Amino acid sequence: MRNIFYIFISFLIISCASATNKSEIADIQKFQKNLNEEYQNPEETPLRGENFKNFTVHPFFPINLKYRVKAKFTKLNNSPNFEFPTSSGKTKIYKAFGKASFILGGKNYTLTIYQSQDLMKKAGLEDYLFLPFHDLTNTHETYGGGKYLDLRIPKSDKIILDFNQSYQPYCAYNPYDYNCPIVPEENSLPIRIEAGVKYLNTYFEH
Repeated sequence: MRNIFYIFISFLIISCASATNKSEIADIQKFQKNLNEEYQNPEETPLRGENFKNFTVHPFFPINLKYRVKAKFTKLNNSPNFEFPTSSGKTKIYKAFGKASFILGGKNYTLTIYQSQDLMKKAGLEDYLFLPFHDLTNTHETYGGGKYLDLRIPKSDKIILDFNQSYQPYCAYNPYDYNCPIVPEENSLPIRIEAGVKYLNTYFEH
């Protein structure tokens, strides 16, 4: 009887995990679909000229839930506003909002999460957070300037970092019309993050 009980419990755990994975994968697929549609839309895309004409869809790394991590979130209280340097030489006003600490591949990492002081004033973006990062895929499979991850202020001391939903800044595709925050050195990961969008330059000629 006891063995049957344990088998039943194990089945429930596996079923719940499977359902959770399907939901997480669906979220990533939705992100990919939305990003492709944004770049296909002439009113939203950063692409110009032949780049826009030749675009069909983004190349992505295969979805891998290894790169969806639950991090410990530590809010930085009384953090001052600062001028975040951008690719154009101009600055944007941000605040270091918190730290995300997580384990990936058996090792501990910490990244700083930022809040745009301009975006937080816009409806629907009051809780928007911004995570720029470097990793060892940059300049090879992904943009040399790094990648971004959009987040929301968590309601607890945990935050999900799904690198499958990381993307490249507009400057990766159009450095003339956009100025993008430069990834801080402290957010450089000494590992490969094989997740999210690959560099579009591998998909068509500039």
